[in-house]
Amino acid sequence: MSPSKPDIHIEDVHRAGGISAILKEINKKPGALHADVLTVTGKTLGENIAAADILDPYVIHTLADPFTADGGLAILFGNLAPAGSVIKSAGVDPECFVFAGEAIVFDSQDECLAALERQEVRPGHVVVLRYEGPKGGPGMPEMLSPTSMIKGQGLGKLVALITDGRFSGGTAGTCLGHISPEAADGGPIALVENGDRIVIDIPQRTLTLQVDDAELALRSANWVQPAPKITHGWLGRYSRLVSSASDGAVLK
Repeated sequence: MSPSKPDIHIEDVHRAGGISAILKEINKKPGALHADVLTVTGKTLGENIAAADILDPYVIHTLADPFTADGGLAILFGNLAPAGSVIKSAGVDPECFVFAGEAIVFDSQDECLAALERQEVRPGHVVVLRYEGPKGGPGMPEMLSPTSMIKGQGLGKLVALITDGRFSGGTAGTCLGHISPEAADGGPIALVENGDRIVIDIPQRTLTLQVDDAELALRSANWVQPAPKITHGWLGRYSRLVSSASDGAVLK
């Protein structure tokens, strides 16, 4: 959200026409919705939203005047995320759309939180939080706590965070999740070392580890896959059979 405009809350969306008004506007784009599908109301989606109207175009924008031309999410690729990564660009201050910094690496969320409590994360750091993906988590847990602590320490615009875990819709700041392949599968995020330089470029949709290919090949050859955190029960089965986040983190 633009810092020059007042915050918009869920009650404002309701006042401006609600989800029905949003869906009706989206439905003006051919093929965007299946408006003929029957819903639990006994009517089609199109019938449900027919009477809705946008009552405040500042809150609910029209297709002709979108809040942002390319949506609120961005998919970044690069040598650190060959199969992609996800960032909520709508939650990033425009001045942080390009961020370059030094890696500070953690192999679990608990390890990262402990370091944040000791205030070891400094301005200019790119926090690398790995082994929290679908296989490594296991289950791809949400990484909201570290980002909340970063923001709470006044580092929201001064620090970035990248992870093979996931985020909720409430995350704000330069925070990339779903990095694929994940660390537990030997993805490049497993090869990052403290002090490595990382560049996040949202406009160019790139995530780059500035380490040469020969060094990365050497690190990959020396990488040892860690033992699964859980080996029994449902999570053990999930850890063994789950696919990459880029494929939906579903069982193979």
